[in-house]
Amino acid sequence: MMTSEQVRAARALLRWEQRELAEASTVSLPSIQRLETKPGPLAAQARTIAAIRSALEAAGVEFIEENGGGPGVRLRKR
Repeated sequence: MMTSEQVRAARALLRWEQRELAEASTVSLPSIQRLETKPGPLAAQARTIAAIRSALEAAGVEFIEENGGGPGVRLRKR
């Protein structure tokens, strides 16, 4: 599961605009904009979520699953 909050936080860590995420993931800009406006889990097809996650991970983001403190993101150690 990935939330809109995680996507926005990941973009902030990377200093990416929505346009950059759209280009990296090949998901349309309007789709990125729509998905980020609704709080909670992303309401999209599995392949769309996978494309977004893959693009963010390739750029150095690690997703932190729910572990009692809530889901989150961080930059991978270099």
